[in-house]
Amino acid sequence: MNVKDRERINVLDVLLDCVDYEDACQRVAAFLNSYSNKVIVTPNAEIIMAAQKDHELKAVLNAADICLPDGIGVVIASKILGKPLAERTTGFDFMMKVLGMADKESLRLFLLGGKPGIAEKAGEKITSMFPNIQIVGSYHGYFNEDDTQKVVSIINNLKPDILLVAMGCPKQEMFMLHNKDKLKFKVAMGVGGSFDVLSGNVNRAPVFMQKAGLEWLYRLLTQPTRIKRISVLPLFLLKVTACRLTKNKEVSV
Repeated sequence: MNVKDRERINVLDVLLDCVDYEDACQRVAAFLNSYSNKVIVTPNAEIIMAAQKDHELKAVLNAADICLPDGIGVVIASKILGKPLAERTTGFDFMMKVLGMADKESLRLFLLGGKPGIAEKAGEKITSMFPNIQIVGSYHGYFNEDDTQKVVSIINNLKPDILLVAMGCPKQEMFMLHNKDKLKFKVAMGVGGSFDVLSGNVNRAPVFMQKAGLEWLYRLLTQPTRIKRISVLPLFLLKVTACRLTKNKEVSV
């Protein structure tokens, strides 16, 4: 699918794909059969707010081949803007769907990110859930800029079909897009703290809270230090509302 054919919604100048899980999986299937590297990012409200001050991050998000809206905050924003998204999607759940696709095709997977040892534990969990996936390698996310070429070489020597990058925003997005033309992979996806969840170091919210869009509340209750990050959500919605009101005034003039 060409960029010009993509249906996207503009949320504070970050272009999010208007897709549900099925549409997104169809795109990944096409990516896996293409001859060029494709990058997937999954910005939530916090990341979109960070992109307001970090123009390089905004450019990187908009350059991705899939920009999947992550979380209830972005869903609410889409409704405020009058372009409601098809369904609530999350980066973790989409990653699991991609892993399911990889399992069916016995694809090769490289895990990049997390503290030393976490990617290996995550790999063990993935292997137990998806036995046909070939984990060809892993590397922690605590490397500096001088070591980037070394990491790129390690990945390229192993030639994974799928590269999962769990280094947090904006480092993972910058790594994937800045090195896109240097790396050998078919699909790369930024997965944030997913390795911590897969390794058992961090628990996801109960299913009923996930379905209700209350994962942010669970994170706050279990990790009170996240309050500063979560407080971004109401500011994000206020900014989106102000943007919609401004556009309405422009139209009425």
